[in-house]
Amino acid sequence: MRKSVFLGTVAAATLFAGLASAGTLDDVKARGQLLCGSNTGLTGFGSPDASGNWTGLDVDVCRAVAAAVFGDSTKVKFVPLTGETRFTALQSGEVDVLVRNSTWTYSRDTDLKLDFVAVNYYDGQGFMVKKDLGVSSAKELDGATVCIQSGTTTELNLADFFKTNKISYTPVNVADDAEALRQFEAGACDAYTTDASGLAASRAGLSSPQDYVILPEIISKEPLGPAVRHGDSAWGDVIRWSYFTMLIAEEKGITKANVDEIVKAATDDTNYDPEVRRLLGVDGDMGKLMGVDAKFAYNIIKQVGNYGESFEANVGTNTPIGLARGLNALWTQGGLQYAPPLR
Repeated sequence: MRKSVFLGTVAAATLFAGLASAGTLDDVKARGQLLCGSNTGLTGFGSPDASGNWTGLDVDVCRAVAAAVFGDSTKVKFVPLTGETRFTALQSGEVDVLVRNSTWTYSRDTDLKLDFVAVNYYDGQGFMVKKDLGVSSAKELDGATVCIQSGTTTELNLADFFKTNKISYTPVNVADDAEALRQFEAGACDAYTTDASGLAASRAGLSSPQDYVILPEIISKEPLGPAVRHGDSAWGDVIRWSYFTMLIAEEKGITKANVDEIVKAATDDTNYDPEVRRLLGVDGDMGKLMGVDAKFAYNIIKQVGNYGESFEANVGTNTPIGLARGLNALWTQGGLQYAPPLR
């Protein structure tokens, strides 16, 4: 009798977990639109233009998810969130996924009950100053005023850095990147600190970017990536593999421009790269395993592109932001970007 009760409890728990984790995907499908928590406006990562059209490296992750779920990358509503409101918005269900240059940390994973499903940008915190300040190292900022976003890991990293180096500072708290830039440019603070990628994006938006310099110190690890709620593992799979699809596509040399050609080649040749055949829905139905269409990866690549295409278009060396791939190169090119096998 005790055995049957135990098995019944396990079965009920398993059923409950399955229903809980499937909930967001079902809700998104029923709504017909993905609600994506985004930055209030960070050039290259997530920002709207004058017509309200959103672009950026983080934006492309949400568009990839929409392409996977709906076959249409435009079925996304972007919800701008500050550093202080972003996690509450995700926890409360105001958004389905948070893709807002947010750092994966221990406390956010455990205490805030969030699951970071991937890292779409490996970063680190840095400092930016005006050239005429005459500073070449962050260790020379003793007594400086520093603009910093509230509700971010940068606050804690900043305190640790100054304490470790036995120097002092005065924080100037700001709500978001836009306010930080206004304060910094107006001279309300001597330095501005955030993720190095954010500094590069912010500098590109200044009226005279050549008058500002990003100091050489990187004082933290900032793995940035999309997050979902705990208990939402099936939905997390959709986010994770939408992003991994972009990585695999780059590794396999599949782009927006050639994906149709590769589908045809893979269909005509049964000996074609087996992972490519699985990825593009030519062989088997990988989409069924997570509740989306067999052509989910094709839709992502055709409508959004691979990771390298997204990186170069939004933040790469030929953009005003001018970021090199660095740690965000594929593992085959000395970077950390790596997708598990699709099998």
